[in-house]
Amino acid sequence: MTNRRSHLILVGLILAALAGVVALAIPGSPIHKKVTLGLDLQGGLEVVLKAQPAKGQKLDSAALDRSVSIMRQRVDKLGVSEPEIRKQGSNQIVIELAGVHDPAKAASIIGKTAQLELYDLETSLTGPSLSATGNPQQETSLFKLLSAVQTQAKQGKPEGYYAFGKNKQKFVGPAADRATARRLAKQAKLKPPITVLALPQNTAVITCDSTEVVCPGNSGQQGGNTVPPPPPGQSYYYLFIHNPDKKLVDDIKGVPQMTGSDLKLSGTRQDFDPTTNEPVVLMQFTGSGSHKFQAVTAEEYARGRNRQTPQHFAIVLDGEIRSFPQIDYTKSDLAGGISGNAEISGIKSIGEAKDLALVLQTGALPVNFVQIERTDVSATLGKDSLNEAKKAALIGLLLVAVFLLVLYRFLGLVAVIGLGIYAAFLYAAILLFHVTLTLPGFAGLILTIGVAADANVVIFERIKEEVRTGKSVRAAIAAGYAKGFHTIIDANVVTLITALVLFAVATAGVKGFALMLIIGTVISLVTAVAATRAMLGLLSGFAWFDNPRFMGAEGQQSAKWLQIDFMRRRYLWFAISGAIIVIGAVSLGVRGLNFGIDFKGGTQVTFKTPSPVSLTDVRNQAKDIGQSDAVIQGRGKTFGSDKYENFQMRMKSLTSAEQNRLDQDLNSRFHAANRQITNVSSSFGRQIARSAIVAVIVSLLLIVLYITVRFGLTFAGPVIAALLHDIIITVGVYSLTGREVSNATVAAVLTVLGYSIYDTIIIFDRIRENIPLMRRSSFATIANVSLWETIRRSLATTFITLLPIAALFIFGGATLKDFAFALLVGIVSGAYSSIFIAAPLLTMLKEREPEFARRKGIDEPEGPEPDGGEPARRRPRLRWGGGVPATDPGTVVLEEAEQAAAAEPSPSLGEIAANPPASAEAKRERRRQRRRARPHGRAR
Repeated sequence: MTNRRSHLILVGLILAALAGVVALAIPGSPIHKKVTLGLDLQGGLEVVLKAQPAKGQKLDSAALDRSVSIMRQRVDKLGVSEPEIRKQGSNQIVIELAGVHDPAKAASIIGKTAQLELYDLETSLTGPSLSATGNPQQETSLFKLLSAVQTQAKQGKPEGYYAFGKNKQKFVGPAADRATARRLAKQAKLKPPITVLALPQNTAVITCDSTEVVCPGNSGQQGGNTVPPPPPGQSYYYLFIHNPDKKLVDDIKGVPQMTGSDLKLSGTRQDFDPTTNEPVVLMQFTGSGSHKFQAVTAEEYARGRNRQTPQHFAIVLDGEIRSFPQIDYTKSDLAGGISGNAEISGIKSIGEAKDLALVLQTGALPVNFVQIERTDVSATLGKDSLNEAKKAALIGLLLVAVFLLVLYRFLGLVAVIGLGIYAAFLYAAILLFHVTLTLPGFAGLILTIGVAADANVVIFERIKEEVRTGKSVRAAIAAGYAKGFHTIIDANVVTLITALVLFAVATAGVKGFALMLIIGTVISLVTAVAATRAMLGLLSGFAWFDNPRFMGAEGQQSAKWLQIDFMRRRYLWFAISGAIIVIGAVSLGVRGLNFGIDFKGGTQVTFKTPSPVSLTDVRNQAKDIGQSDAVIQGRGKTFGSDKYENFQMRMKSLTSAEQNRLDQDLNSRFHAANRQITNVSSSFGRQIARSAIVAVIVSLLLIVLYITVRFGLTFAGPVIAALLHDIIITVGVYSLTGREVSNATVAAVLTVLGYSIYDTIIIFDRIRENIPLMRRSSFATIANVSLWETIRRSLATTFITLLPIAALFIFGGATLKDFAFALLVGIVSGAYSSIFIAAPLLTMLKEREPEFARRKGIDEPEGPEPDGGEPARRRPRLRWGGGVPATDPGTVVLEEAEQAAAAEPSPSLGEIAANPPASAEAKRERRRQRRRARPHGRAR
């Protein structure tokens, strides 16, 4: 009654939790939440930035945290909903902008270093940007501005080149040389003739656009120093002296006079004047920055009194003038310059003050950053990927449910209900923990369907064994859960170990897979151990349920064809594996691996056209951006000789501008949909490779440690050998098939590390259980009997895991197919290695131990003959304690009763394995039957 009450309470809690899940899912509910989709499922942009400190500059955690804060403020200006910005490793920042409408613009903003520059405006202007009276002079045309300084540009090494089209309004640049400028003009499709103008040495083009309140310039209406901003879409252009390498402390005319590094973020903020209550911006400087600012403002004050015209201090961010406050030359207290902190007043609105403060804060990046990876995913591709992943998940769940129902009948129905509970709890976990669901995460979700079902398979097979020994269904359920619990824990802990390692070292995309695998594995333990246990506990109280037919446990096991002598044929299994490994090694030596962009670096573009396009047209498109050596591949169905609708382009790494241009060209020329552009630097590829190696090594070490603690050091060696066997075969198959090795492949291989050990642990757990029960048997006999008892379970768990993975492979998108292929190969290899590699290796190691060395050769069982006849006659072997000389007076002679018992017909070890006894008396009978089955007598 107590157990029944506890089961009722547990079922009630589960039903209450399911009600909560429903409330989370129903729109309009007070606790309703939506699933957050990653950019690969809804389209968007992902950028990985790597810090590159200047020589002698130290990058610490505080600097990286400060950079993350600055990047977040910069991204917030884009208006992106729920951006993901985080640190990765010790020197990287990952920025994910899901659902962004203009990836090119977003990449240009977040990819810039945006070092803040502060200029003494009037002395920093040069050429036509400075009027005859020494005041700023705006220019509406960059072409006119540069045309006026071409003579000066020829006198030194130009800073860069701008290319202009026919109307002289559209331009590209600056480029490193004239040829590059012309190529960029061609890519931008500027109308010829193309004119290229040089930018003079030690100068820079600074703009002021329509977003500003006023711009520097001559206007009688504005007192000769400011003008209204240009019309929307236009800019004013200025030529500034730009010599950042010049010392700025002793020579205040070095340009720019100050940078963002001279500011303190903590003290730079928007505030209010205490006397007028008007908005102001406070600027706090570092020690050297304060000295520079005092020197600059002192000169501006003196120059203003001399000219009787206000002088200005220009604040420039990303080549744009964001503000240019003036120094009031009428205030005598400013004669020596402004020391310490500064205050910018005269600001018209709080919004303007906040914007200026933000510019001062976000421009002061502590270190320089370079873009090492960029991925653009179109919204249409994200939607298609989501639909494919949903389809694969639903079909995988349906296949697993059908398999459980066919194999376990009523128990299968309970397992299917448990899978439904698992799916609901997993959905709730995704909502409650704000998990961003990505495409690799969906792959992890689908894999955990098999993991959740496997736990039920392990327990249900145990229950059926107990029923066959004559126990009631209620007693069998209790014993099955008690005995299967430790096996499930061991197997799932190893899976969690590899998932945690993967989460710790993987890049952003694969972390989603690892996180889903961790969450799914934990929840599967709850549903398998708690939910199904509670349901079966309640049902076992009914008389109609106490029937072995409900769970397919009537009669004996029907796997006699699998009761072969695995240990005697060990060298055959080793030879088969060796042959496969040699073939893979030869392929690796000859063909190598087809490393993808994740490892080699470069730019990879995938897209789909609405109608078939020839490969030649796509190659010509690559040539237009200077990538004539790009690898162009058609994918999927062929239309004619060389026309496709799906394409993949692989080329050397493109700059951000080139990548934007390519994306625009694909859209305009081919009307390309489902576009995905991935740009990875070679250094990032090397980092991924190093992380993969570290992950494999760390996983192996942790698995060895856990197996050693739980089973013993002797058991750890075969486990590692089997895992290495699986990894080598998986890599060899990839070489033979030529499939691309990507970051997802590494995740799949690491998953195989954790999952292929699942069957091994099931077998080793039964061996450990049988060792004390078979005290006079050789270890080969113990291993064989353990395999016979567990092989149905091993095959069932393998097959049930392959079902959702097969659905992933057939119905998933390109990324999911590659991931699923590695899992299929690894799981099949893992099932083989558990039976044919790990167990025989363990037998070889154990037979070297003194206790089992004495028993070697005893009770070596024979399976059925190939023609189905009687087993071959066993050869006389040394019995337990063998090796004692025949003349040894201590030799124990069989008692007459034992000799009589030996003459009676005895069941084979296969029959014993098919019907294992459970009670203490039955276990003793089991041992007596094994002794009777042994050949008696001494070796002569």
